[in-house]
Amino acid sequence: MYSGNGSGARSGGGSSLNPEEQDLEQAAAEDAAPPFSAGTYELLALLIATIGLLGLCNNLLVLVLYAKFKRLRSPTHLFLVNISLSDLLVSLFGVSFTFLSCLRSRWVWDDAACVWDGFSNSLFGIVSIMTLTVLAYERYIRVVHARVIDFSWSWRAITYIWLYSLLWTGAPLLGWNHYTLEIHGLGCSVDWRSKEPNDASFVLFFFLGCLAAPVVVMAYCYGHILYAIRMLRCVEDLQTVQVIKILRYEKKVAKMCFLMITTFLICWMPYAVVSLLIAYGYGHLITPTVAIIPSFFAKSSIAYNPVIYIFMSRKFRRCLLQLFCVHLLKYQRNLKDRPTIGSEKPIRPIVMSQKAGDRPKKKVTFSSSSIIFIITSDDKQPIDNGAKHAGTKVNVIQVKPL
Repeated sequence: MYSGNGSGARSGGGSSLNPEEQDLEQAAAEDAAPPFSAGTYELLALLIATIGLLGLCNNLLVLVLYAKFKRLRSPTHLFLVNISLSDLLVSLFGVSFTFLSCLRSRWVWDDAACVWDGFSNSLFGIVSIMTLTVLAYERYIRVVHARVIDFSWSWRAITYIWLYSLLWTGAPLLGWNHYTLEIHGLGCSVDWRSKEPNDASFVLFFFLGCLAAPVVVMAYCYGHILYAIRMLRCVEDLQTVQVIKILRYEKKVAKMCFLMITTFLICWMPYAVVSLLIAYGYGHLITPTVAIIPSFFAKSSIAYNPVIYIFMSRKFRRCLLQLFCVHLLKYQRNLKDRPTIGSEKPIRPIVMSQKAGDRPKKKVTFSSSSIIFIITSDDKQPIDNGAKHAGTKVNVIQVKPL
């Protein structure tokens, strides 16, 4: 299970091996052949780099949209921002160690880096699943009980989410289990294989508190949401147009949250199953190849949620289009404000009097066709050519009155 620079050592809880045995184990791990070929490591490096880059760009885009557009700043969207923030941190801290290890075909970091890698991935993963759980509860009280939450409620919930996540991920730092290198040797997590009562009890409560309980809460909330939506369809004819629009919007948001939860669970369930098999004595069935696929699939969840926001939220789509098409909108606005051709210069008055007592000379100008009609009573009166545009061919027709 261990390979690399002695990353199997316990953090905070000590080790059951004496220093000589640890040195022998470390030397054996370093001399062992890598579990993958050179080409496989290159492919894994490309894959994890792609996941990290997509997660970084997509989640950073969500944060920029939320900061730029005030209409996105709602209590519900605050939970989406919290998920994007945790996924952004995973793309920064949870991917870099694995990427460089793939390039070197082994774990190249020390014990402290292994502890940080396991701690950060666990922390941000728990933050995401607990935020989705609270989001499901928020949809439940919004659709079923018609209660509207405010920003103070959302901020308190987010604070509890981070404290709860820190409680579980900080326990291994204090000696209740520990962070160690995984089977594939490219990342760290809690020690699933250890049979010591202290470590086994943590694994049991960890799955109950961070996986089983959230799934039960989500299933309960969305079971009632689906029932409420079905009942609302039956009485939709009795509602006003405004109420129907609100209900349809709430249902659409509930569907978006349900898709986010489903996608997250699909990504993390294989990794949870593999970890449970290792914890309950079936680790001999898990090869490095079997272990690396669920691990990378779980990390890929950081790139999916922003895509779901854009495709299922009209507000996010409009803000995204406005953000990227701002220059096009400015150009179109300038075209609307620009005057039409031929009206750049002011048009002369239609009726002009040359001097008092004389019959007024009438001048009619058609700017679109550049034709000037002049009606005068005197053949010798000069034609006013000042009305002609410079460099423009103007046709002048002089008409004598009867």
